[in-house]
Amino acid sequence: MKPAASASPDKHSTRTRWFFRGVASAVSIPGLILISAFVGFAGLAREAGITLPQAVFMTGLVWALPAKVVLIGAIMSGASLPAAALAVSLSSVRLTPMVVALMPELRSEGGRPIVLYLLSHFVAVTSWVIAMEKVREVPREMRTSWYAGLGGSLVLGNMVVVALVYAVAGSLPPILSAALLLLTPIYFLTSLWGSAREAASHYAMTFGIVLGPVFHVCMPGGDLMAAGFIGGIGAYVLYRLRKGQGA
Repeated sequence: MKPAASASPDKHSTRTRWFFRGVASAVSIPGLILISAFVGFAGLAREAGITLPQAVFMTGLVWALPAKVVLIGAIMSGASLPAAALAVSLSSVRLTPMVVALMPELRSEGGRPIVLYLLSHFVAVTSWVIAMEKVREVPREMRTSWYAGLGGSLVLGNMVVVALVYAVAGSLPPILSAALLLLTPIYFLTSLWGSAREAASHYAMTFGIVLGPVFHVCMPGGDLMAAGFIGGIGAYVLYRLRKGQGA
């Protein structure tokens, strides 16, 4: 009985060590880039009339940055609650393949499914990239503790960043406030462009950059959906045509 009793505290301390190793893994170049994007998000939220508690709550609850930008865009355009919820849901569907790829890596024998469900909330581009790079170096039975440290520290750290930047954004010079707002779209554009594996993705982003302002003038409120739908179709058609010519 004594060895079993002493094994439990030892396992608990081992889980704690791996948890903090996950926290340490969050301190990385992708993590710093993510913080810069949330600096821009804080400025965007303030300019949109979102209160400080709402911005911090949104950071923790929604977490994925594109979904929050879509939500703020829906609020600013006066969209109804069901329309805003649908837009955020469609934005978050893109994370499903990431969850499907990562959760089997975190699953261990005897692990509880509820833990994986909770950890899936932390899945976003940055945490997924770091996890897929390092998770196989972690003992399988300690992976949930490690990822809890990684994902939890990213979420809580950026909640603090949003609160601090939001609090001081009002006292910043206008040119600096404008620069903060530009950090978020620049982060998205450069990250998506650099991580694209097919030319179709580059075509889609180019179409979006061109069509977005046009549809914003022609049909405000539906500009994002129209630019994405038409730009996506155009990118796919152009990609297939160029691929056919190359063949």
